[in-house]
Amino acid sequence: MSIRLITFFIVGLLLLSPAASAQSVTAKDTAVVAVADSAAQDSVMTTTVDDALLENADDTEEAGGLHKQLKTKFIDGNVGFMSLVALALVLGLAFCVERILYLMMSEIKTKKLMEDIESHLAADDLEGAKKLCQSTRGPVASVCYQGLLHIRQSVDAIERSITNFGGLQAANLEKGCSWIKLFIAMAPSLGFLGTVIGMVMAFDQIQTQGDITPRIVAEGMKVALITTIFGIIVALVLQLFYSYILSKIEHLTSQMEEAAIQLLDLITAYKQKHQ
Repeated sequence: MSIRLITFFIVGLLLLSPAASAQSVTAKDTAVVAVADSAAQDSVMTTTVDDALLENADDTEEAGGLHKQLKTKFIDGNVGFMSLVALALVLGLAFCVERILYLMMSEIKTKKLMEDIESHLAADDLEGAKKLCQSTRGPVASVCYQGLLHIRQSVDAIERSITNFGGLQAANLEKGCSWIKLFIAMAPSLGFLGTVIGMVMAFDQIQTQGDITPRIVAEGMKVALITTIFGIIVALVLQLFYSYILSKIEHLTSQMEEAAIQLLDLITAYKQKHQ
């Protein structure tokens, strides 16, 4: 839980702070243009100064690059709907980062673990094998410990215990993935909702003006298309992380299954040795 809270804070700080500063950047640019226009009406000298200021502003905008353009488009796409899309991105990435960290911490060298368990059982050191599994992190070691814990029972009972416990461990690996799928579905839906709202805004302006002009239609279409683009981008980014998470889960699940089969063979040999 602590890992998830930390990832929420870090991802939110990185992604929301540029979006929050976009409004202040736009306000500063508007103020510069307004000062330049008023100064241009006073004298020829101030007009020259204004031209220099505008050139510097252009240079600053070019220096800002893609990052500033994204912030500008964020404001142009209606802050209300774009904030919802950004929130879906922040929460989705937070869940993705938390799952990736959890899965990376769950990975161990399964082959070495099984060799160590085999050596302990060969030396009749059952307690040493249990302590080894307890001190090793990850679901593979937990499954092995579950099997060694019921070693006095029949092989069928041990197999059922390992299977049931392995199902619980697989469910823990997939914890939080449903939220990631939710945000993947929500992001483009929010974008399409922004598209509909933008079209409604355009028709409202046409009704108010009583005439159809390219400017009115373009403003509504701009909001509609920007929200749709950002929604699709968010869904694609989250889908890439989700696919990677699924591949890690499949890898760990296959490791658990392989370890369970090897453990059953080791337990069978150990029980035959002590009959």
